[in-house]
Amino acid sequence: MVDLIAEGLALVGSVFVLLAGVGVVRLADVYERMHAATKASTLGVALLGLGAALALDDGGAQAVLAVVFIFITAPSAAHLVARAAYRAEGIEIELDARDDLAGPRPDGRGDAVDE
Repeated sequence: MVDLIAEGLALVGSVFVLLAGVGVVRLADVYERMHAATKASTLGVALLGLGAALALDDGGAQAVLAVVFIFITAPSAAHLVARAAYRAEGIEIELDARDDLAGPRPDGRGDAVDE
């Protein structure tokens, strides 16, 4: 029974990773691609890791540690990619609130605030 659950988790995780790859190829801009790459693949890798932890007798702890590592690094990497894309592409976005990535203030301290 545990093997069946592990195989199901691995199958569902593989589908999520596949959909993340399709999203990276098919979506329009860098932000949508980044969203597909981080959200869907993180869930897919987590399900694959949990399936591996259930299936393996001696490698379960390593699989769980790999999932924890992915959960920690994926949001940080996505944030850095989004910030670099925002700065490099000069994307004009109309915001109702302040733009925290607008750049330095005229006096050189902190970020500019549009109010």
